[in-house]
Order: sequence, then C-alpha cells, then structure tokens
Amino acid sequence: MSWQGYIDNLKTADQSGTCPVAEAAICGITSGQESVWASSPGIQVTVDEIKKLGASDRSSFAQNGVHIGGVRCRLIRDQMDFDGVFALDLKTSADAEGNTFSICVGKAKTAIVIAKGTKDASGGQVSSKVFKIVEYLRKAGY
Repeated sequence: MSWQGYIDNLKTADQSGTCPVAEAAICGITSGQESVWASSPGIQVTVDEIKKLGASDRSSFAQNGVHIGGVRCRLIRDQMDFDGVFALDLKTSADAEGNTFSICVGKAKTAIVIAKGTKDASGGQVSSKVFKIVEYLRKAGY
C-alpha cells in the first residue's frame, strides 16, 4: 500500500457507518528529513509544524497551543509518550462559522499521523482511526 492508501483508509467509515475523518496527513519525523509523505488536499502541514509535533519537548503546547496546517489548536490531552496510546488530542480554534474540529496526532517511530475530524466527529472517533494506523506502523517498524 502506498502512503496515500493510509490517508484513504483514515477517511473511510468507522463502525458507526460514518466517516469521522475529513482530512489527514502522514509525515516523516526523522531529524533533518521532516516531510509530508502523503496528505489529503485540505491539510497543508509545514516542515516547522512537523518538527514541533514530532519533538520530545511539547511542554509549551498546553499554554501556547500548536499550529497544524496554519490553524491554531489547543491541547486537550498529551499521551504521545504513553505506551499503547502515542497520541495528542487537539481542538482547532473556531473558524469563520464558529466551528471547531477535533484533531489527533499519533506518533510512530519515524512518522506522525495527523487526522482532522469532520464537524460532527468526536475526538474519540478521530483518535480511534489514528490509533489503528499508528499501531500498524509501529509494528511494521515505522
């Protein structure tokens, strides 16, 4: 499967029959080689954002938030260093219509998986999709 296949998989329906993920990206986080491996058109992650998301020091996220695709997000939960979870749960700032979106960033060994939920998706629905991909990538050595 190509990296784009993982993006396509993230954007499929879950057990409820709805598709909770609107946009997704998989990015390499190896130092000096940070880049987007695959993404859907609606999320444009920068190298600087990848470096911050993949860093071991995320202490400023709680107070300052973090940007993904140029959108400021606030930290809901940081479990990126917890075995079996490896994820950040975030919420976007309100857009022009007042909507906020759940974002989950999962960390494999050499990559991060970013998924932005649909308007009505819960954070749990989004993180469940990310967890499955991250678990697979970790087992495959990524």
